[in-house]
Amino acid sequence: MRHKPKGYLCLMLHAHLPYIRHPEYEDFLEEDWFYEGVVETYIPLLSCFEKLLEEGIDFRVTMSITPTLAGMMTDGLLQQRCSRRINNLCELAEKEVMRTKYLPEFHETAKMYEAKFKNARRIFEKYHGNILTGFKNLQDTGKMEIVTCCATHGFLPLKIHKQAVRGQLKTAIDDYTEKFGRPPRGMWLAECAYTPGVDELLKEQRIAFFFLEAHGILYGTPRPKFGVFAPALCPSGVAAFGRDIESAQQVWSAEVGYPGDIDYQEFYRDVGYDLDYDYIKPYLHSDGARRNVGIKYHRITGRVGLNEKQPYNPAWAIEKAARHAGNFMFNRKKQIEHLRDCIGRQPIVVSPYDAELFGHWWYEGPEFLNFLFRKIHYDQNVFAPITPSEYLDMFPKNQVITPSASSWGDKGYFEIWLNGTNDWIYRHLHKIAERMIEIAAENKKTKNELKIRALKQCARELLLAQSSDWAFIMTAKTMVEYAEKRSREHIIRFNTLYEQIKRGQIDEKFLKDMESKDNLFPNIDFRAFA
Repeated sequence: MRHKPKGYLCLMLHAHLPYIRHPEYEDFLEEDWFYEGVVETYIPLLSCFEKLLEEGIDFRVTMSITPTLAGMMTDGLLQQRCSRRINNLCELAEKEVMRTKYLPEFHETAKMYEAKFKNARRIFEKYHGNILTGFKNLQDTGKMEIVTCCATHGFLPLKIHKQAVRGQLKTAIDDYTEKFGRPPRGMWLAECAYTPGVDELLKEQRIAFFFLEAHGILYGTPRPKFGVFAPALCPSGVAAFGRDIESAQQVWSAEVGYPGDIDYQEFYRDVGYDLDYDYIKPYLHSDGARRNVGIKYHRITGRVGLNEKQPYNPAWAIEKAARHAGNFMFNRKKQIEHLRDCIGRQPIVVSPYDAELFGHWWYEGPEFLNFLFRKIHYDQNVFAPITPSEYLDMFPKNQVITPSASSWGDKGYFEIWLNGTNDWIYRHLHKIAERMIEIAAENKKTKNELKIRALKQCARELLLAQSSDWAFIMTAKTMVEYAEKRSREHIIRFNTLYEQIKRGQIDEKFLKDMESKDNLFPNIDFRAFA
């Protein structure tokens, strides 16, 4: 940036997956979400940012890595299984390069996948399976700011006990501090869900800022002078950054967003279904059922059936990613120039997205970001990328408002997470939260090691039951049976341990089994709920 910028862009990537770990099975369908995330999103993003750093490109990106995702990244069993998955993909890709040697429409794509998977293996091995170290290193350079999230992505406005909210927040902050060697300054509230008063609890935990959906700021009281283009201070003094709708539409929208371009890769057509069964079987799960394995040879093409999709052309797709990055930069330049003239200060355009969009759902997404940061660095001098902490350090004085209750998602409030498909879980969640508060208060000073283990496990089971993912899945009608099963299991496990603690008869064998299955937050402080 050769001149003082007229404004700033804050690119925010929300990286989250529910905690799924099943040591009792050799392979498990829902565990694939994590392995897909590592290979298709987290390693490609890490690789992209490391390359920019190596080449001296001045970039800034903000990223939330939720405690559940961080827990999976650092888990030895999941690291081992992920390594096996990557090695299998490398083997399959090598076979595909040979198989497609005389299929020119697919051969370049096969070579692309071979290079991608082998790069993923190189980076995975570079960090000895713990890629969280790579993100920590990026944060330590100052180019990335990592913020935390509620411990298990718990939906805070639907909790009726303040202590339950505190438990979600403090557990997350303790875990972040342990993993990153510093406390977080910012937090991504699960589902961007906010209700007045949440900020007071964030202040207790020394959080300086969080993010809101646009209408959470725009419907605040009093009305925000600068809209979503400057942070608003809550009465507690915690800053709220609002999402910019314009930049969100350009990337998110299925109708007008970049990922829907006809030359980009078609997500829903995979060789796990296309290739001969005996050939692909070694790369399926032990049940032998066909499923996506992660190699896709076709492009979106248009509104046609999967069998009518045309072959994917990597060169065309890369060219489109570069063009779209240029278009996004051009639009931010015009937007920021206009805003600077209108509001009389340097605006910040906050563009948050699910990290998994980049690479998993939108295969070319990491390349889009690569081109975007390079173009921002070399091709313009109107705006600069920035992190929320940097912006607050530059502009500490901001308007005080009370934001409106809000969330992102359909209709913008809480209906996705509380409706007729999932409302049955909340009476149980409220009850076990109440019980956790009770036994935490009763046993704050206990020195009994077995009881402390049981109390810690109760806290884990409560937090895992509170994950917003289960309610979301029930609404979306995707893996409903699994979401309902997980909700019931954590509630039952909690209640069983609660009764044992109250009776003073803790079954150590049962407890040990629960500790091996639900092992998140090994150093959890159950007193956070007291």
